[in-house]
This record gives sequence, C-alpha cells and structure tokens, in this order.
Amino acid sequence: MAPSTALECHVTPAASALGATVAGVDLRKLDAALFKRIHRAWIDHQVLLFRGQTLSDAELIGFSRRFGALDHAPIQETGRRFVEGYPEIYVVSNVVGADGQPIGSLGAGEAVWHTDMSYLEAPPKASMLYALEVPPAGGNTEFVDMYKPLAALPRELRAAIEGRQVKHDGTYNSGGYVRAGVTATDDPVAAPGQLHPIVCTHPESGRQCLYLGRRRNAYITGLPLDESERLLDEIWAVVDRREFVWTHRWQVGDLVLWDNRCTMHRRDPFDATQRRVMHRTQIKGETRPAA
Repeated sequence: MAPSTALECHVTPAASALGATVAGVDLRKLDAALFKRIHRAWIDHQVLLFRGQTLSDAELIGFSRRFGALDHAPIQETGRRFVEGYPEIYVVSNVVGADGQPIGSLGAGEAVWHTDMSYLEAPPKASMLYALEVPPAGGNTEFVDMYKPLAALPRELRAAIEGRQVKHDGTYNSGGYVRAGVTATDDPVAAPGQLHPIVCTHPESGRQCLYLGRRRNAYITGLPLDESERLLDEIWAVVDRREFVWTHRWQVGDLVLWDNRCTMHRRDPFDATQRRVMHRTQIKGETRPAA
C-alpha cells in the first residue's frame, strides 16, 4: 500500500488550550515528510488525536518507534507485565480474564492527574494510547497544558518555587494502587520517589512549564512539610482550571499521542460492568527533566 503523504494530512487544533486532531492519515504507512509534519504538530499542540486507525500491536509499536526508543511496560499491580510477545505494550483495562485475573491495569475507577512514570530519573517523553474497546459512557481522558498554568501563577508563588525541586511519588499509580514491590506510605517526606525541578524547560520547544507528577505524596524538598503542602495546593489550584484542559471522548480506533514533558492527564471513572481495553506504548526520554 502506498504511504500517506503530507498533502493528505489535515491538522485541526482543538477549541481548547491544547490538542489537535490529525485527519487523512493511516499510521501504518507514513512517508518521511508526513511524519515530520506530525512531529511538528505534536510539539506545537502537545496532544494529537488520530481517529479511525486499525493497528496491530506490531504496527502500534512501529509507529511509536518513529519517535524514539520505547520503554518496556511497567509491572501491573496484578504482577503481570505486558502483552505476550510485545514487552512494549502496556494494557489499560478493567476486563477480567478466564483465570479471574485482570488482563490490564487501572480498573474502572478515576485515574487522577499525573505525568506518566515521573517517579523515574528519566521519565518517558511521550505516550500513546490506542482504543480497542470503549464503554458507552464514561472513561473520558482529560489533558492539561502545563505551559499556561506556569504563566498564570501569581508572582509571589512563582518566586517561591523558583529553583526548587519536587518529589514525584513512586508509591502509588494513578489509579491509587500500590506499585509492585513498594510498601504503602502516606508520608510525603519518607515516600520513595524522584526529585525533579518544579519548573522545567522543554528540550524541543525551549518553553518553560510546570512539571508536577501526582499530587499525592508530593513534597517540595528543603521546606517544612506544611509549607510544601501549602505551596503545592496553591499551584494545583491554578493547574486544575478548566481553561487549561481538553477532554477526549473515546471511540474505537482512536490513537492519542501526548507529550509527557508539558502535559498531565487523568481519566473519568466508568461502569465496571462495561469493557474498556486500551494498549499503551511509551517513548523513552533522552534527557532528565531540567530547569
């Protein structure tokens, strides 16, 4: 089959702070010029939606690899790791298999605001989520722009966090489950995690943004806990404004690509009796988050 070309591609920005829909492309067959345009759109819009895709796991991995080397899927809270034969594929699902065990991770509940795997020294720069089965209602994913909230911080708050680092908790995942091999704790000071600058510079856009991870067990180092909590609450109150958010309502065949370096995302809960099956890949970060 002939590759899709840049002339067939249409990028339509969302009517929100971030995000765009890319139409007229088949992700199984992209020429170099079209991929370059997609990559530019991803940097410019932070989140891209491709509808109507029909990808095998191998094809999903193939498209993902055009952005860089891939991470292996993390161990799920059930102890399972990945799709058989495809260690790069992470299953996000509430479906229970014939053996009585979930086939994936995160269940049917809310997934809170987070940046993927920011508890690592070098977190992934991007993630892709591909919809195989979706419930009739609920399970929407929201994305928040992390450039604009930084610009919207009050001057005093911006000054208070300048040059500081925040701990990104490694205890719980975004569904609230304790990570495999970790002992549960709700002490932000003692919790395991990775330190990253609160204000980072995006390595490709050159723009500054907030880099927060999850709110639970976050801790700004070098401050008394109560002062850290106060500052984090003030920052999150700005980040959580609806003006910075784009909501995606899933359809089968949707693939969403997002930039973990300048966005966060969350998921609405949905009816646990309804099936939701998504396959995710993650592109390795080449650099640590840096101011």
